[in-house]
Amino acid sequence: MAEAERIIGTPDSAGADESAASDGTDVPAERPRGRRRIVALFVVAVLAYLLDLGSKILVVEKLEGRDPIPVIGDLLRFDAVRNPGAAFGMGEAFTIIFTCIAAAVIVVIVRLARKLYSLPWAIALGLLLGGALGNLTDRIFRSPGVFEGAVVDFIAPAHFAVFNLADSAIVCGGILIVILSFRGLDPDGTVHKD
Repeated sequence: MAEAERIIGTPDSAGADESAASDGTDVPAERPRGRRRIVALFVVAVLAYLLDLGSKILVVEKLEGRDPIPVIGDLLRFDAVRNPGAAFGMGEAFTIIFTCIAAAVIVVIVRLARKLYSLPWAIALGLLLGGALGNLTDRIFRSPGVFEGAVVDFIAPAHFAVFNLADSAIVCGGILIVILSFRGLDPDGTVHKD
């Protein structure tokens, strides 16, 4: 966690040195800006989580145990699959480890949220948080048991692994973080050129 905080690296209270204006009143210039980014992070996370949860409830109710539904010919279909492993069905024996990793990611993002001053970073981290929460919910509440649950996957492109909306949110958040890093935009809203 210390490494993640070092990467974010922004002070807990931006503008603390400028705590008072010339007339002696407090200057809240940075605080609302930071709060708006936290709200954006949690709004994106909640939306991603609810879309994932709703889609999985619908898939389990309407699609599980039935034939796949073609969406775009042979290119894309909906097919309910329970995945006890990680991405692409690998690592079935390590379900508890994946659960712990997802929980750790959630804790790190929530801890770092108070230091976030960039809207694009808030969106990226919100996608990661929502996706991690979506798959963690499956790991905790689905069979075969607590912390060993199989994730519900249903989006099945041709010649590719079956995945879900939480996986999509995680991948999109990760891609956005890579793009932001290459562009030099830091989570604290500053731009650096290396």
